[in-house]
Amino acid sequence: MLNNIKLTLEYDGTNYYGWQKQKELKTIQGEIEEAIELVTKEYCEVTGSSRTDAGVHAKGFVANFKTNSKVPPAKFREALNVKLPEDIVIIKSEQVEDDFHARYCAKGKTYEYYILNSEVPSALMRNQMYHYKYDLDIDAMKIAAKQFIGTHDFAAFKTQGSSVKGTVRTIFDVKVEKEEIVLAIDSMKQVDSIYEEDSENNKLALIDRVSSEKDETDTMINRIFIKELLNKMDSRDRQIIMLRYFNGKTQSQVAKMLNISQVQVSRIEKKILKLMVKK
Repeated sequence: MLNNIKLTLEYDGTNYYGWQKQKELKTIQGEIEEAIELVTKEYCEVTGSSRTDAGVHAKGFVANFKTNSKVPPAKFREALNVKLPEDIVIIKSEQVEDDFHARYCAKGKTYEYYILNSEVPSALMRNQMYHYKYDLDIDAMKIAAKQFIGTHDFAAFKTQGSSVKGTVRTIFDVKVEKEEIVLAIDSMKQVDSIYEEDSENNKLALIDRVSSEKDETDTMINRIFIKELLNKMDSRDRQIIMLRYFNGKTQSQVAKMLNISQVQVSRIEKKILKLMVKK
């Protein structure tokens, strides 16, 4: 009978193309499966509780795999840590019931985003914090962030061409806190059985951008919900905005990716900005 092994781990995603295994790309799942094969001498598919994007870190991440190995469940921690790179660490390994599934048994997720609000970036924390040197209206950000609490359809934040089937998500709580020059944003949401993208990162970018403006708070909140604007745009214009505002690409990067001129990118960006700030 196969043993079902649950792993609790943490990782620094800087050097990886996300969790999910991809052909010829370095991923967290791929590294763990390779380590397990070295230990058990058999291929074991690892299931993760979520699928983080490239460069995203995780703590308290849960995964599971089934194996014929005679290695004691608690010993997998030490055995795998010896084989894994230093930026992936197994915190705990244990045997669980056969029907345990890391993804389907997950009850929720908490996303944490950190903004370094200072004149200069940090050399040591550059992969853990987003650097933003301009003034932030923290009170307005708190008000805006609370608008995400509840059940909403986030279809407008989905990456173009995504295979995600469901776009309705429930956000239980959002907290915005500032300690000296570090701003922390915590978002807790429900987990669906359908794979969900890390779209909160996209929303964070919107909150960050609009909160630096001096508009009235209610106007700022309205601008955050730009789903209607995006839906009215043609596919190419929408793709430009998604890449610029939600994926953090520069104008030159977007132009190269879409094989268009940087002038075209700038023109579309100015158009959407005008719509966003319109009273």
